[in-house]
This record gives sequence, C-alpha cells and structure tokens, in this order.
Amino acid sequence: MAATSGEEIARAAGISPRTLWRYFPSKEECVRPLPAAGLETVARRLRAWPVDRPFCEGIQWYLPSAADPREASSALRGLIRLLPEEPGLRAVWLQVHHDAEPVFTEIIAARTGADPADLLPRIKAVMLNGALRVAAEEWAQRSAEVDGAADAQAFRRAVLKATEGLAT
Repeated sequence: MAATSGEEIARAAGISPRTLWRYFPSKEECVRPLPAAGLETVARRLRAWPVDRPFCEGIQWYLPSAADPREASSALRGLIRLLPEEPGLRAVWLQVHHDAEPVFTEIIAARTGADPADLLPRIKAVMLNGALRVAAEEWAQRSAEVDGAADAQAFRRAVLKATEGLAT
C-alpha cells in the first residue's frame, strides 16, 4: 500500500483523484468500507437474533472458511495480511473495530435489559469485538489449503467466553 499512490487508487476505482480525496482523507481510509461492512453484517444479524436462542449461535457463522472464494473475502484477507507492515492500514482496521464497540454494547444491553452505560455490557462488547477481530486475523493468515476446523473451534470457545451469560 505504501508504494501505491492515491492517483493509482482513483484510476483503479474509475474515479478522479479529486473525488477520491473528497470521500477519503487518506489512501488508507479507502479500505474502511471493507471491514466496516463485515462488522455491520454481524451487528445486523445479532440485532435480529431471537432472544430465546443462545447469543453465540448467532455469531458462529462469522468466521469465513479458508477456501471462501468470494471477492470480498479475498480482498479482506489481503487487507488483513498487510496489517503488520502497514501502520496506516492497521490504524484503520483498529479504528473500525473500536467504532463497532458501542454498537455491540447496545445490542448486548438490549438483549440483557442492562443499561448500555453499565460496565458489564461494555466489557462483553469489547470481548466479543476482540474475538471477532482476532478470528479474522487468524483466518487471513491461513492459506486457502489449511483446514480451519481448529481455528473455528478456538473461535467458538472465544465467542462462548465473550458472550457468557448472554444466552437467555
């Protein structure tokens, strides 16, 4: 990403550099919609998840398979793999996850009847968000040939712990 200019990004997107800079303050910000869309999908699913079903079941599907052929999955995998070498991208990735915490807090508070300002729903949201972030990072580092069964099991354990007490 460091070697790619904003003009190159704009050209690849089929827009003018001026349009690119109108919507994105930096070239790293251009990737924000990719991880944000994934977390928005998780939030939408959790809001709709039946209160009489265990919360963790509503999130188990999140971990993409190692061989997921969808273009968005491929792009997300590539983005996540760049995080260790690209501080600007890493900052965007972490900010997107940080921005998701109040959303998850609201969902957890609504499910439990707690006040969103209370400590417990906030901590559970941070734990859930952290489990999602780490699971995505682990998924991205695997090659498509690796069976993700062990990762999926580790992810499930992490989500169960993060959502403990939310299965009403």
